[in-house]
Amino acid sequence: MTLDLVDAELASCVSCGLCLPHCPTYRVTGEEAASPRGRIAAMRLVQWEGQAPDAQFVSFMDACVQCRGCETACPAGVPFGRLMEGTRSSLAAEHRFTPRWQRLAYRALGHHRTLVAGSRALAVAQRLRLVPRRLGLPKLPLHQRALVATGTDVWLFTGCVMDAWQRDIHEAAMAVLTAAGIGVALPGRGGDCCGALHVHAGLTPEARRLADRVMASMPGFAPIVVDSAGCGAQLKDYGHLLGTDEAVTFSSRVLDIHEYLAIEAERLPPPRRAVEPVIVQDPCHLRHVQRSHVAVRTVLGRYATLIELDDEGLCCGAGGAYSALHPDMAAAVRDRKLAAIGRAGGGVVVSANPGCAMHLAAAGVTVRHPVEVIAEAIL
Repeated sequence: MTLDLVDAELASCVSCGLCLPHCPTYRVTGEEAASPRGRIAAMRLVQWEGQAPDAQFVSFMDACVQCRGCETACPAGVPFGRLMEGTRSSLAAEHRFTPRWQRLAYRALGHHRTLVAGSRALAVAQRLRLVPRRLGLPKLPLHQRALVATGTDVWLFTGCVMDAWQRDIHEAAMAVLTAAGIGVALPGRGGDCCGALHVHAGLTPEARRLADRVMASMPGFAPIVVDSAGCGAQLKDYGHLLGTDEAVTFSSRVLDIHEYLAIEAERLPPPRRAVEPVIVQDPCHLRHVQRSHVAVRTVLGRYATLIELDDEGLCCGAGGAYSALHPDMAAAVRDRKLAAIGRAGGGVVVSANPGCAMHLAAAGVTVRHPVEVIAEAIL
């Protein structure tokens, strides 16, 4: 088999090794095959020399967190994320990747009522102490208030797992936007899963189907604000995923909520109360993919004292579903983040991605979304 890769992109890596300190799996294992250039070398053997992708090849591709920290560090601009997505898509198409049970689980994300019902059942099981703590799940809500649209200035993308498990963050986001005089519209039918986890799993056809639904759920020209870094990165990539002018136009409307609030900063009210200092953790898909992590500091810095980590944005190990599928590696990667938090003095951490928040909270860290801190300061 061949991989669905662009040869010029595959050839762009010059094996300089500047990516190595920024690769979480290489940092843990010290194995060349667990580094970006090692994985690219393996891709070249399959793509260019016809080597069959054996179980070891699949294992090293599967073990990548897809944090894309290597892209930020790379002086040659190697699009490693594209290479990994193409490789996994090719393997999944041949049923060499993403087993059937995972495919069924990902399919459920596009059926929001089923997801919410399952989440409530899981919440009951938690309260009966039937869910092992080692799974790292947050305390799931038994009931949630319905979100109510307040206007048409912007759309707020609500998503799947985040809406089912962390709707209180959407409430905080809407409260901040409303306090700034910005009316918020909510997606129509089909706006319930962006497809990010499907792309990570190589399920590209399903991701495209979900992308079409999401685009139809938020028509018009109003900005689309996203309070989940992973979802925002995916929505911004619809132009590439679908390859249509309509998708490119849609993606141009997408902004991380902090990007949008930074643009509209003068409309934000002054703080009404002081909040405690917070440690800023940059989700990989905000820092390395969207590259809009500075906006978090621009907005949140108006309301709280910010404490920076010294790890240059190293991944926390969450990686979407990665922490559930590779718990040992995810925990080993997280240990480095926990050490950085400790060096910063400990305390409350803010993270703009639900996966990062849950993964860190499972290790005992108090984590809040930046918009929750802003809402506390102004309301």
